[in-house]
Amino acid sequence: MSQDNDPDLLSLMQDVARLLRIEADRRARIHGLTRAQWALLIRLERSPGLSQKEIADLLEVEPISVARLVDRLEACKLVERRADADDRRIWRLHLQPAADAALAEIHIQRAALAAQTIEGIAAPARQAVSSALLQMKANLSRPAGAEPVKETA
Repeated sequence: MSQDNDPDLLSLMQDVARLLRIEADRRARIHGLTRAQWALLIRLERSPGLSQKEIADLLEVEPISVARLVDRLEACKLVERRADADDRRIWRLHLQPAADAALAEIHIQRAALAAQTIEGIAAPARQAVSSALLQMKANLSRPAGAEPVKETA
């Protein structure tokens, strides 16, 4: 705690993020997948045809980790690799029809997790938290030395 008895915000955010990951892992395991597989499926739903390297960058993991994830998802007939039209070294990833059911369940579980996370928090407080997190994201996204963009009320 700081001198004015405010909680350590960075530690608190890390704790919440860790608990979200733990609960998402638990929910994914119940459905026979992992949180990483869920994340990959969601990314492909939003952006079909991403390469394994692009997915690795988005998920902040090594390309070999994505290759293993895709191997497992391919074995489950949820994802397929297609050769890139311009570069034979690149594999483009696409959802298979069987992924529709998995994604429907993922969306249900994400909604339930979101509801669990904000339970008991009034709408004005949720809005304030959202605004603060968006400002933090903007602060951390700007180049070093750039002028801060002030939050608008």
